Amino acid sequence: MTRSCAVAVWLLAAVAARPLQAQSGAATQLDESRAAHAYEAALREGPPAVRAFLTDFPKGADLHVHLSGAVYAETFIRDAAADGLCINTEQLKFAEPPCTGGLISATLLTGNITAANQSLYDKLVDAFSMRSFVPYAEWSGHDQFFATFERFGGLKNHTGEWVDEVAARAAGQNQQYLELMETPPFSHAAQIANRLGWNDELERGDRDAFVRYRQQLLDHGLRDEVAIDRQEVRAAEAERRRIERCGTAQATPACQVEIRYLYQVLRGHPPQQVFAQTLLGFETVEKSIEERDPGFVGINFVMPEDGLISMRDYTLHMKIVGYLHSIYPRVHIALHAGELTMGMVPPEGLRFHIRQAVKLAHAERIGHGVDVMDEDNAEALLREMAEGHVMVEINLTSNDEILGVSGDRHPFPIYRAAHVPVALSTDDEGVSRIDLTHEYQRAALDYHLSYEDLKQLARTGMEHSFLPGDSLWAEEDVFSLPAAACRGQVLGGDAPAPGCRKFLDASQKAAAQWELERRFRAFEAKF
Repeated sequence: MTRSCAVAVWLLAAVAARPLQAQSGAATQLDESRAAHAYEAALREGPPAVRAFLTDFPKGADLHVHLSGAVYAETFIRDAAADGLCINTEQLKFAEPPCTGGLISATLLTGNITAANQSLYDKLVDAFSMRSFVPYAEWSGHDQFFATFERFGGLKNHTGEWVDEVAARAAGQNQQYLELMETPPFSHAAQIANRLGWNDELERGDRDAFVRYRQQLLDHGLRDEVAIDRQEVRAAEAERRRIERCGTAQATPACQVEIRYLYQVLRGHPPQQVFAQTLLGFETVEKSIEERDPGFVGINFVMPEDGLISMRDYTLHMKIVGYLHSIYPRVHIALHAGELTMGMVPPEGLRFHIRQAVKLAHAERIGHGVDVMDEDNAEALLREMAEGHVMVEINLTSNDEILGVSGDRHPFPIYRAAHVPVALSTDDEGVSRIDLTHEYQRAALDYHLSYEDLKQLARTGMEHSFLPGDSLWAEEDVFSLPAAACRGQVLGGDAPAPGCRKFLDASQKAAAQWELERRFRAFEAKF
């Protein structure tokens, strides 16, 4: 008898001799051990076996997802045909009709198509994504990645369909929760800000000037757009659920994926517009929290961090967010910071972005954080992030494609060694032609992760979701002891005791974490 078989027999005998609740716990430990052995066997077999194992592995949450970047190019081409748009065959982008000259109808790229149109179709997919891309003189992975968004612009509102696509892909990988970044309408807020203008006091980040400017924006009707923005995500969710047939006998698995939204602020615009849009975002999220609406839960800043305005106004932006945080403390904040590397910007541009996001803007989560070791006193910053439980959203593939940073050049293992909470995310899975399973596979192979490491990543993602309520865990980012109300329970069990049930019913976050534990139990029982 092998050692592993002997251990299994001993455990089974021990289980049989224990009370029912203890038996359940011991059986769970045995199942976890078997799953870990299966994972180790997959590692020995190679990448295809690792992906097969990880496809059904419960991944919990993906907290860093740009909705427009998560949709695959094939969907955009199909939607362009439905919208009656044209294809610019030279620039490889959508265009408004009439489809004459160098423009052809997008409908020619649907159904049965000619060999010539198949070639154009392939070129469009490549232009809308990183597929087949090889950097060349004057055009980097960074350039290609961000250029894709302009090329597939101009489509009508297909948000509900796109949310369904992302949710269906998540369901197929045993994910349960998504926070999608989306930019709602803000033209009215921008118009007000442009009429009001900007001045030197605001430019310096003077708090009293911020107070006056916020009030001016509100007095001129900035809140008029709040209802419009909230309705946009309500409509998207309603359409997504219609497509998925939720609530019927024919409901698809995507119905089980819970979705919340982060309000995207475009930081590459003039400061008055960034202030107004940020204020609109805070007002929109605050209203959703006030009315317990499962829509927007936080804000984020987007657009390339190395852009001229993004770099020039970075500290100003952090001061704006910090000021508005003082007015709306319930609004959650996640920020792109440190999506930079040496050579993209002058060295001094690498020294402060993550720290200011944490200290000035009170970010609870940092997206990317790649240049952390270039920050002034990086070790102290890492300690502060660990002590403050500031989580880093790790995007391995996009960091490789945009920044050329991967393997031992990536700070992922540094964050883990410093006990900074980290979780894997996809960033723009449609543009990158990946999914979250791919990111888990990449992390497992590149950084030699154990099965327990994978569970830690998944639990960390759920721990740092912006769902309301207390955590299932007694201590933040320590996943060994549950909260007092659920102590002594089989985590993820079907029949929690009344006190635990009451606790779960009062906390959306704890309930989601309980569901993750249930999924772990179901996954591990297969082995």
